[in-house]
This record gives sequence, structure tokens and C-alpha cells, in this order.
Amino acid sequence: MCRYGSLFVYLLVCTVVFNYISAKVAEEVKIEIIYRPENCPVKSKRGDALNAHYDGYLEDGSQIYCSRTNNDGHPKWFILGVGQVIKGLDIGMDGMCEGEKRKLTIPPSLAFGAIARDKIPPNSTLIFETELYAVRRGPRSVESFQLIDLDGDKKLSRDELNVYLQEEFKRDNRIQDSLHKDRVLTDILLKNDQDGDGYISAREYNIFQHDEL
Repeated sequence: MCRYGSLFVYLLVCTVVFNYISAKVAEEVKIEIIYRPENCPVKSKRGDALNAHYDGYLEDGSQIYCSRTNNDGHPKWFILGVGQVIKGLDIGMDGMCEGEKRKLTIPPSLAFGAIARDKIPPNSTLIFETELYAVRRGPRSVESFQLIDLDGDKKLSRDELNVYLQEEFKRDNRIQDSLHKDRVLTDILLKNDQDGDGYISAREYNIFQHDEL
């Protein structure tokens, strides 16, 4: 009797482990590399700013999103790995080269799950065709902090942030709307200046816990 009981427990444990492993496998993003350039000096990583096009489809081929029809057809900028896009895109676009194209099959758990969104039914697997144009140091990288910190005092002043934003707006070919830039600057300080001293310290800036800061 004890032997059969032990066998039952063993089989039960195996079943639980198997189901857990199956669930983990099912939750993975399937990455198909369509094109990768031979010369790849920089690969995307968490915290980088990416400039990319990505078109989304349901499994039946219905298109749910097309970045080329938004923003006058310009590729979209977003920060990788911080939740600006769905989890599956954050995972699937990690380690990409500039010029690389990928096809990503994203399970519901890494997309919108049981929540319906516009053209997306609940529990939908999504397919994205992505093309990466540029990888830039993200706004939270060590290099960016050092670039903004003009006087090297390990904290960012309103004037230093203003200079940085002016350059970023020029680089992104945005209309030089001073009121919009001021609103962005005020919002940055409001969300990041936790102690209200008028500066963003290395600690307040370092949301990714870089050891170098």
C-alpha cells in the first residue's frame, strides 16, 4: 500500500513539474530572424532607445496595428524593457542589430492576456513583424547621465536637462515648440525629483540600478 502511495505521489509531482515546464515553454516568445546584417557593432539591450517599425497581426492574419500608418509613417521611438510596449516586444526585440528584421510570435501571457483591446480578442496570440532602424543610449543609461551632467556634480539641474532636451528635439526633427519642451521638462522633474530639491540625483535617476552611478 505504501509502495503504491509513494508511486502516486511521484506521478503527481511529475505531472505538476511537467505542467509547469509546459506552461513556461508556452509563454516563450518565438523569434524568427528574417534578416540580420553581417556588420553588427551594436545590439539592443534593456534601457536602450530603439527606433523601429512593428506591424501586428492576429493568427488569422488580421492586422491589429501598423506603426507605418502612425506618426506620418516615421518609425517609432521607445525605450526597451521598461513597459512602453507589450512584454513580448520587450523580450523579442532584445539583442537586435540595426537593420535587423524579426518575426515574433507572442503568447497571450506576454501580450494582453484575457483583456480585450480594440481589434484584439481575449487570450490572443499576436504576431509582429519588426524592423529595427537605430539603437541609441537610453535616457536612463550611465552614458546619458554623464552627458547631461555638464558640471560633473552627480546631479542634473533644470538648466542641464533643458540643454539635453533641446539637442534631443533637434536630433528627432521635432518642431521647436518651447512650450511643449517646457512641459516635458517640468514633467521630468516632477516625476524624478523625489526629494523636491530641484535636482535629479544619481540615485533618483538610477532606476535600472547601474553600478557605475
